[in-house]
Amino acid sequence: MFASLLIRWIVALILVFATYNPTDMSYVRWALENYSSNLSMVVLLGLILLIAYTIFLRATLQSIGVIGIAMIVALIAVIIWVLYDNGLLDPANSTLMTWIGLVGLSLVLGIGLSWSIVRRQISGQIDTRHDDDDEIDA
Repeated sequence: MFASLLIRWIVALILVFATYNPTDMSYVRWALENYSSNLSMVVLLGLILLIAYTIFLRATLQSIGVIGIAMIVALIAVIIWVLYDNGLLDPANSTLMTWIGLVGLSLVLGIGLSWSIVRRQISGQIDTRHDDDDEIDA
């Protein structure tokens, strides 16, 4: 179980870091530098990222909902607060804070993708959604 959770989080981390990060290696940085000379590729890659985010966000919203997302974000915020209060984090370091925010976002998405597995392991119950089946049959 741990391996599947870790894989889902790593995929979310790759998606988030590929979209934006403080280095020169991200879609946002590349798109800003190349939109005038290679607009079709910028749009294509942007659309692929949009589709990936739609899949991740829909799965996250269905599994943990807005309240679950808010609780995870609150937990991450309190952890940051504790690190700051103990002198382990400097909020003036914008690069570090950006990395922490990106990891936090990937954690939200990774937990959202994995929550059904965790819930099944804890409770022994399997989640099913019949409303999605109705959309396919229509």
